[in-house]
Amino acid sequence: MSIYLGIDAGTQSIKAILLDSNSGQIVSSGSAPLELISAEDGSREQHAHWWIDALQSSLNQLDPALKASISAIGISGQQHGFVPLAADGSVLAPVKLWCDTATTAQCQQLTEAFGGVERCIEELGNPILPGYTASKILWLKQQRPELYQQLDCILLPHDYLNYYLTGVKAMECGDASGTGLLDVRNRQWHPQMLQALDPERDLRSYLPELVAAGEFIGEITSEAASTLGLPAGTPVSAGGGDNMMAAIGTGNVSPGQVTVSLGTSGTLFAYSDQPVIDDQGILAAFCDSTGGWLPLLCTMNCTVATELTRDLLDIPLAELDQRSAAVPAGANGVITLPFFQGERSPNLPNSRGCIFGLSHNNYTADNLLRSAMEAAIYSLRSGLQRFRELGCDINHVRLTGGGSKSAVWRQMAADIFNVPVSVQNIDEGAALGAALQACWVDQRGRSQQHSLAELTSRLITVDDARTCTPDPEAAQRYNALYQHYQRLVTHVTPLYQ
Repeated sequence: MSIYLGIDAGTQSIKAILLDSNSGQIVSSGSAPLELISAEDGSREQHAHWWIDALQSSLNQLDPALKASISAIGISGQQHGFVPLAADGSVLAPVKLWCDTATTAQCQQLTEAFGGVERCIEELGNPILPGYTASKILWLKQQRPELYQQLDCILLPHDYLNYYLTGVKAMECGDASGTGLLDVRNRQWHPQMLQALDPERDLRSYLPELVAAGEFIGEITSEAASTLGLPAGTPVSAGGGDNMMAAIGTGNVSPGQVTVSLGTSGTLFAYSDQPVIDDQGILAAFCDSTGGWLPLLCTMNCTVATELTRDLLDIPLAELDQRSAAVPAGANGVITLPFFQGERSPNLPNSRGCIFGLSHNNYTADNLLRSAMEAAIYSLRSGLQRFRELGCDINHVRLTGGGSKSAVWRQMAADIFNVPVSVQNIDEGAALGAALQACWVDQRGRSQQHSLAELTSRLITVDDARTCTPDPEAAQRYNALYQHYQRLVTHVTPLYQ
């Protein structure tokens, strides 16, 4: 039995799994919840020490005998977060997260200082969007100058966990793509963007070394091993951002597949063996964590709208499918724009949730619930459409994330996307991807020259019983409803710009 530990540090929790690479089974798992600091200005923050506490709690839940035999470790983390380190390795401030929109003004300032949106896309491959790390660095410089002066190193969430385990400060290009500081074509820091961020300070010396995805960055220190109950000296792979690890965890490591993740945020992405630069900036031109690229659409509000609706109306999760299935496609005319946390796609960081089409006949709890679920898929469909406009042939979608557990959501996705939708027998998303990356790197080091595609093909299997195909009548109705949804987005856009 060859055991690999995969860790995923998300917004809501930290999860740890043990993967048996011989059987492809998850043989032990644990998780621990995380709190979120929210403010009306759009701030969304966490304390880095919360991650360490949750990591320890989740690892304590793993089988001790299996944990003692781990061959290697991979870590996935929520993208874009800014972990500012002092020279002694301490964290200077609460970590601003991917969903933090309090830095919108800094995004605009950086874009203007660099020469505008078009130049950002031309030089970097991406515009500077709210949530990207670059704007958070500028925010610290402007709002907390005394802390900025103490800044010694810039890390992302998964980098920080790697650093905690190994003492090594490193970053790989997949996660680094979401900083807004990386030239994604050439996989190197962009000096002019760094200068625009701080003309008086050479930030290159504050950014960690960029390492290749297929490498170990170090080994667990004796101190971390003792605290976490892990074998000292266990190698740790480069890891990556949660989207990059979810790509590996769904076998999306070669051209031809699209993955859609239905989580707190919604993402839609596909592997490419060359950079995919969207001149409209709709798709993010990210690198992946295998050596390729991962064009991606991210929405900041996916399952959020449904969870808020369930909580407001006191609808138990166990009743989600039954209640929503009783409502026809289109929620009897109710349409939700789910921008409760501001939004990245479309780029409306100051927007708010809106509900349209209400009447005395359709203002019911179940209609509101189904409308919130449909809105998550409408938002992601724009990414699927953009992939097709850029010449990508999309004929299948692999679903992952918490929302994929809902039979109604799976069928809804098939109907709104109008393509077959599948899920895996074992769907641990980013945590599984992290374990698989560690396995891949470890086997390469042992001269077992299997490609990552071969590894994922062997270990990832589809649950045919839960595959959904589009219902032609529902797909036709949803096509018209999607066009109406887009018109509503256009109408509200001037209110939030």
